[in-house]
Amino acid sequence: MAGPPWEKVACSLKESTMETKRFSISLVVVLFLILALQILSAIDFDPYRILGVSRTASQADIKKAYKKLAREWHPDKNKDPGAEDKFIQISKAYEILSNEEKRLSFDRYGDVGENQGYPQQQQHQQRQFHHFHESFYFDESFFHFPFNSDHRDSSDEKYLLHFSHYVNEIVPDSFRKPYLIKITSDWCFSCIHIEPVWKEVVQELEALGVGIGVVHAGYERRLAHHLGAHSTPSILGLINGRITFFHNAVVRENLRQFVESLLPGNLVEKITDKNYIKFLSNWKKENKPHVLLFDHMPLVPLLYKLTAFAYREYLSFGYVYVGLRGIEELSSQYNINVYTPTMMVFKEHVDKPADVIQARGMKKQLIDDFLSQNKFLMASRLTSQKLFQELCPVKKSHRQHKYCVVLITGESDKFAAGSEAFLAFAMANTKDTLRFVHIYGSSQREFARALVPDDDKFWGKSAVVILERHNNAGRVVYRALEEPWSGSKEDNFILLDMLDQLRMDPGFLSSDAILVDLNDELAPIFFLRWTYSAVDYLSECWDSLFHSNWREMMPLLSLIFSALFILFGTVIVQAFSDSGDERDAPPPKKEDPASKSEKNDTSFTKDNSSFRIPKKGFVEVTELTDITYMSNLVRLRPGHMNVVLILSNSTKTPLLQKFALEVYTFTGSSCLHFSFLSLDKHREWLEYVLEFAQDAAPIPNQYDKHFLERDYTGYVLALNGHKKYFCLFKPRKWEEGADASGRCDDPDLAEGQGKPSSFSPPRARSVKSKLDKLSLWMERLLEGSLQRFYIPSWPALD
Repeated sequence: MAGPPWEKVACSLKESTMETKRFSISLVVVLFLILALQILSAIDFDPYRILGVSRTASQADIKKAYKKLAREWHPDKNKDPGAEDKFIQISKAYEILSNEEKRLSFDRYGDVGENQGYPQQQQHQQRQFHHFHESFYFDESFFHFPFNSDHRDSSDEKYLLHFSHYVNEIVPDSFRKPYLIKITSDWCFSCIHIEPVWKEVVQELEALGVGIGVVHAGYERRLAHHLGAHSTPSILGLINGRITFFHNAVVRENLRQFVESLLPGNLVEKITDKNYIKFLSNWKKENKPHVLLFDHMPLVPLLYKLTAFAYREYLSFGYVYVGLRGIEELSSQYNINVYTPTMMVFKEHVDKPADVIQARGMKKQLIDDFLSQNKFLMASRLTSQKLFQELCPVKKSHRQHKYCVVLITGESDKFAAGSEAFLAFAMANTKDTLRFVHIYGSSQREFARALVPDDDKFWGKSAVVILERHNNAGRVVYRALEEPWSGSKEDNFILLDMLDQLRMDPGFLSSDAILVDLNDELAPIFFLRWTYSAVDYLSECWDSLFHSNWREMMPLLSLIFSALFILFGTVIVQAFSDSGDERDAPPPKKEDPASKSEKNDTSFTKDNSSFRIPKKGFVEVTELTDITYMSNLVRLRPGHMNVVLILSNSTKTPLLQKFALEVYTFTGSSCLHFSFLSLDKHREWLEYVLEFAQDAAPIPNQYDKHFLERDYTGYVLALNGHKKYFCLFKPRKWEEGADASGRCDDPDLAEGQGKPSSFSPPRARSVKSKLDKLSLWMERLLEGSLQRFYIPSWPALD
């Protein structure tokens, strides 16, 4: 008989209670295991042990150990499967120990707070949250969201970019391959949303040869600002040092098309029966081997375009779609297998390829190995100094010899037979230690005169010279054939005998000479270079007009409105000016001899440069603002410098007075300009520039409590806008030049007089003493003996 209903309810409650207890126990066990793993991982990670230094090691020892281990375990050099994880640990350990604050935190608590990039309020909240977890014995990382910096996707770690790495390595490398760079940050929901697509695209494009980079805006704000990324996530492309932003939806096909759009449009030429002879015959004009790819894809593969961009200085590329009608003659001429991708390299002979590869799947490494062995013609023409250095490298040791056999000939048809014979000799005697080249004597006269004997028998004839470069300064040892080169069998035997003697005795090259640099024969003329630069600039402005935000467009809009203001202002002034003033003006009075002689003494010429004596007591000092920044610094003419005084609102008057007195004697030079910069308005700009002068003006941690209290008033910067460097004048401390009453040892001169200024308060005199010795510094500036600090590019003043 069934019991009452409340008994069933009681049984069900007991069962649910038991289930709850089991679940609670399971949850506690899981939490305990997680906590144990966290503790074990924290104990296992010891930055001192990873770098192999003691806890009392200095920063120099830590840096030395890091460089040694980084070179050893870098994934590009170390093929060990665990090299990447080891390199990440080494970088993390150095990041902790190189920062004194993080190192102190690790020494005290065995952990490091990653709060360097967060606002002050957020740091305070995280500290409170951390204390809350500690009171309940939970590790902080258990509560982190997946988009926090501590749980960033590990796949992005190896692509992280730093400012110096970007400027020194990534930008130069962008002239060989395009880069796809992602700008990300913490607490970014959109960054999480695009992460799966980004991983898929990176895996595909990196295998094709596209460079990948990731910039964390929280830790690399300087690099993010340099790239112009003001929001996250942002994706941009970098090619030939030029940045292009991606503005479409983040999907695989759009990103692939974006990378393809970065590449120039004329890298690969479509080849058919109609144009293949003309294409392959251009080897003589372009001085390059020509490459043909036969494939069944209607469009040129992206891998082939990227390869053409990487080798565009050495090779010319053509593509043949084997499924197209009109290539029957081409296929039969070279016996093409239409079912397998085929790549051919043609050099001096267009009827037969110099080298061929066939493969079902053309991989990047296979193509690179194939093309790197066929970068040059069998007997290339020396058209530039760069090509000469690559074909004829400098001798590295006594045992490693690299010889160049140079045919000095002409361009007319009468030299054709000798050139063909020289090419046949080169193909029959190819060796690793020999390189055969030829040069036109009419185009490189200085080179030919230094090597060919000044004899009538060589006039209007070809000559052959064997040489070896000894250094980069142009010194070579050589030996020339005693008779002109005609390509006869006798000439071939003589040259072969000389090469045999050279192999037995390196001292066979008995003559030496100093060669001047070769002219670049294939460089475009100035008008074409200017046209290309103008087209690139206009296309960049057009792209910015439609896609850039207002902050990015402000410099362009400011330039446009300034030009319009100057234009209309000039028209209005001319319209309202009285043209009859000049006619009605009385004739000028005749100058007396004394005033005339005085006038002649106020200007003179020295070293073909105009100097002027300024009006007594007057120095033109302009403020460096957003309006004057471009003309007074960024676009400053070559040879001109802008001497900038750093001041604040409270020190403006005394510093300007002292500055004018110190630089007054140097205002006669038309190459010097004088300005002042307000520290209250542009402190961030000054901090950025001074980062490049750490030896002379070290800057402490950017996030210390005295960040906004550092005093830069009285600093003077001599800025060379064209060559992108500056010289720094640091003022001496007040205590060195002032006693307890505020009086200086060297009293300041009153403005425009030679007497001490007794009416200036002690505070003003102390401020003025900062610029003592500035005139001596200016003399060293004009002598060129000051230390120069170079900067990659001038930052925006705003």
